[in-house]
Amino acid sequence: MKKQKIEIEHTLKSTSANIIWNIISTEGGLRRWIADNVKEDKGQFTFVWGEEWGHHEKRTATTVERVRLSHLRLRWDDEVDPEAYLELRMSRTEVTGGYVLHIVDYALAEDVESLLDIWEQNFSQLRRNTGL
Repeated sequence: MKKQKIEIEHTLKSTSANIIWNIISTEGGLRRWIADNVKEDKGQFTFVWGEEWGHHEKRTATTVERVRLSHLRLRWDDEVDPEAYLELRMSRTEVTGGYVLHIVDYALAEDVESLLDIWEQNFSQLRRNTGL
């Protein structure tokens, strides 16, 4: 079944490209706001939500494209829609000199609202853990 493309923008409170890049492209950065645990091995990311010794969800994703100080595009290894991917992209605003985080994700029509809620929770976690 074909998924719907979802695009989200989130203004960040930082003018440091290196800080933002580390938050969106490294296992340590992603662990601070997307999942409880993140490991990367040769372009393969493993995301874990919940405690590994208890109830948890684990998903793996393969890096499709990584452009330093620009974006990270992943494809979930269990994804059935050939067009679906997850992209975390940073861009600088001309007016303020700050950065905006652009998210591209995909969901079935009945799951769109739930996915938007998850991203809002992720952004809240990002603000709490990093101040961004």
